[in-house]
Amino acid sequence: MHAPSAPVRPAPLSALLGLCFSLAGVGVPAAAQAPTPTPAPPPASPAAAAQEPVSAVLARLGIQESAAPVRERQGWRSPHKIVLLAFDPAATAARRDELASAVPGASVVLAHDVPSAIAAVADADVLVGFNPQICNARIIDAGRELRWVLSLAAGVENCLAVPALHSRKLLLTNMRGVDSAVIAEHAIALALALAHGLDVFAIDTEHAQWNRQHAASTPMQALEGKTLLVVGLGGIGTDVARRAHGLGMNVIATRPGGGSGPDFVSYVGRPPELLTLARKADVIVSAVPLTAETRNLYDARFFAVLKPTALFINVARGGSVVTDELVKALDEHRLAGAGLDVVDPEPLPPDHPLWHAPHVLITPHISSRSDLPGEARWIIARENLRRYAAGERMLSVVDLERGY
Repeated sequence: MHAPSAPVRPAPLSALLGLCFSLAGVGVPAAAQAPTPTPAPPPASPAAAAQEPVSAVLARLGIQESAAPVRERQGWRSPHKIVLLAFDPAATAARRDELASAVPGASVVLAHDVPSAIAAVADADVLVGFNPQICNARIIDAGRELRWVLSLAAGVENCLAVPALHSRKLLLTNMRGVDSAVIAEHAIALALALAHGLDVFAIDTEHAQWNRQHAASTPMQALEGKTLLVVGLGGIGTDVARRAHGLGMNVIATRPGGGSGPDFVSYVGRPPELLTLARKADVIVSAVPLTAETRNLYDARFFAVLKPTALFINVARGGSVVTDELVKALDEHRLAGAGLDVVDPEPLPPDHPLWHAPHVLITPHISSRSDLPGEARWIIARENLRRYAAGERMLSVVDLERGY
């Protein structure tokens, strides 16, 4: 795929995203949920939270429970103090009473910054908050009575980098699956935008140009009948696969263990099959967590096997990509385009060459944001607190060795 003669730079989001997200919604089930990796979602009333039963939320999001009840963990006890770390107090203070209602007799204390969190966590059993704020070694080290870190986000690589989490064998849970639907929409929107040249035409729109040269020189791709590879068939990957299948695409995937997948995925391979499957793909979507195995996964060998018409989409973690190799592949037209919600480094410096590579769309790590209130994460947090206090099986437990 060749860039148009005029220089192409990343399109302004105001001009582009309205177009690509409307395309992404065609024939796709409604998104279930979603705010973001860092900002806390807006508060909602307990009445709103009660609209969907816990069992319905868990079933809808495919939330898994642990094999053994938490009471069997060494050192378990019903919590007496829970610290809710809220760097944006106005957005999270309304949740304190909701969380407290799940554990009668326990106090829920709000901390608004690192110093107040360090002071509050000293005698706390549970630390609740968004990654990366709660994944601060100083906070976790200060929590000498700490037994459980409850992440309100899905990605927890920052927590896994804290030595005390491993040495003290703390329980870690996350919100896998909660934002999957809206992140999957974002991935498909990026793919559609690049396939239909919207990265070029959004710039023309901004400049009020009816550019026939761009119209003639910008390659356009139909995705129907093409092959999409999902790397990491977890919660996000499965929702991407479902939407791609709805567009008439053939979907293949990788995940640890391989095995069979849902009806809308034609083949599920193991991670060592990545390069073989990537050769066949017209669109590759990365949905893998950042672990030792996935860091720098997309390197020179990966980009060397792709079709020159292939599109690469990353809505997972920037650290899985060797950025210099991605830029090189784009500059040499060995790759038709890249849609990136995550990059490495992040934030991307203004002078980084990735900004100026041809056919790149970059969004600032916001794929989990939407207009939906995000009640599911708080329903799951309350249910997990209730289960912990009762010693029951926990939800979305992170394996500290595997990293997810």
